[in-house]
Amino acid sequence: MKKLLFAASLLLSAGIAAAQDQDSKNLQETAKGFVRQGDYPNAIMILNRALQKDAGNLDLQKDLAFAYYLQRDYAHAMSVAKPITEREDADIQSYQILGMVYKALEERKDCEKMYRAALKKYPAAGVLYSEYGEMLWSKKDYKEAIRQWEQGIQADPNHSGNYYNAAKYYYFTQDKVWSLIYGEIFVNIESYSKRTPEIKTLLLDSYKKLFTDATLTKNQDVKNEFVKAFLDIMQTQSNYVATNGVTPETMSAIRTKFIVEWFARNAKSYPFRLFDYQQQLLKAGTFDAYNQWIFGAAANLAGYDNWTKAHSEEASQFNNFQKNRVFKLPATGQYYQTALK
Repeated sequence: MKKLLFAASLLLSAGIAAAQDQDSKNLQETAKGFVRQGDYPNAIMILNRALQKDAGNLDLQKDLAFAYYLQRDYAHAMSVAKPITEREDADIQSYQILGMVYKALEERKDCEKMYRAALKKYPAAGVLYSEYGEMLWSKKDYKEAIRQWEQGIQADPNHSGNYYNAAKYYYFTQDKVWSLIYGEIFVNIESYSKRTPEIKTLLLDSYKKLFTDATLTKNQDVKNEFVKAFLDIMQTQSNYVATNGVTPETMSAIRTKFIVEWFARNAKSYPFRLFDYQQQLLKAGTFDAYNQWIFGAAANLAGYDNWTKAHSEEASQFNNFQKNRVFKLPATGQYYQTALK
């Protein structure tokens, strides 16, 4: 009899817990609906009610801190967000939310301390390197910012934010290679975001910058063998570009020759997913469409529209492939930046 009563009590407790969990989830979804509508006071009210029933729920606490942040009530956001990061089960998003609050309050010293603690706990979290670097950039610590973004690329090569930030950084330096490499990786990972057109324009301008000097290796890190190999092949195309300019059509021509040469000379020494992908498109007959997709709209939107109409089958084939594939880099073995080591 005692065993039956004990079992019954366990079932009852489990049922109550399940009901509470379901109730919390329902309230959370309702609150998220209000957030999407921009009705932050209602979202905050509902989340507080939910937390009265389930005080230790991490997801509810994160949503509440974020709702306060969106409402620009940074004092309340801080009062919720900071204790979250002190929990044993604090996840990456917990630190992201607190980072946003610190940045809004311009408390950079505490923000930096928080990011260092977060990265110690989550050393492979690319998003934290990206956001930490952005905070350092805002205080004009450019060298440490790029160091964080490079570490993020190495630790988490499939997070797009570090490529976005690093490509922009290198574009404004004397470097001619890494804005090209990182920018193109970015547009393949994050192909249809608001940031993508910006980086496509940067890529077109970066190729113009690449071919500005007759000697491409001038002021470049030729001690880096990957960089030297890249520039050596591109150097053979410099006269062609000097005659024809940097256009979507010339980019397709020189990059076709680059891929052929790279796989004949360097692919075994420097395996690289981006170049593998370019070779794949070349073999599939869609490399011209790919180059038009990157450079066409950035160079001349009307010209790009005309090209897609004149080459509708190739453009459609590439677009269908592009939208149904995931560009993914290997976790290790293809990081070739050595300048910051």
